[in-house]
Amino acid sequence: MSDRSADSTPERLRRWEQRTEVPLLGVSLLFLLGYAVRVLVPEDTEPWRDLALVLVGATWLVFVADYVVRFRLSGLRHRFFRVHWLDTVVLLLPLLRPLRLIRVYTAVQQRREQPRLSLYARVISYAGASSLLLGFSASLAVYHQEHKVPDSTIHTFGDAVWWACETLTTVGYGDAVPITPGGRVVAAGLMMCGLALLGAVTGSFSSWLLQVFRREDEKRPPEGG
Repeated sequence: MSDRSADSTPERLRRWEQRTEVPLLGVSLLFLLGYAVRVLVPEDTEPWRDLALVLVGATWLVFVADYVVRFRLSGLRHRFFRVHWLDTVVLLLPLLRPLRLIRVYTAVQQRREQPRLSLYARVISYAGASSLLLGFSASLAVYHQEHKVPDSTIHTFGDAVWWACETLTTVGYGDAVPITPGGRVVAAGLMMCGLALLGAVTGSFSSWLLQVFRREDEKRPPEGG
């Protein structure tokens, strides 16, 4: 009986993830909306900032509940934190939840017989969507940390968005630079994510071009034939 229960535990976790990933994406967007209102709306604007704080707290509690359920269904006990380290990081830093987009896509595709997009299109779509959401999240976080600092070069949300674009594309003009410890932590995280996502897009696009050229060469008749 115990062996059968142990064998069924990963299946239960898989079913839970398949059912909850899409709703959790909606909750993640609500969290991002609440955080954006909390950061961008002036401090004397009430009750919107208080309602945004309640929304942020409520959605984060949903993430905590989901994490606890995943922990119990996995049957891994203390090994859960090592195997599902991304889940732990995302729980502590909810603004990184765009990195879980690939799980949302997987959960949706498990309900279909085959994917609608090719491998290269899937990689580029995931990287593009993740870049947009991460860039917006990082812009909010850096603006929150920097805009009240007198010596900062990021005083408006537009400055923060421009900085995020520079960082994600690895351009780095240097005209907008975080100077607070919190801002630099956000910058370091965005740099690492930007390099990974840019590498994924570049590699997938290069592979797609090679595949297209290879097909063209195969269709071309041999010389002298």
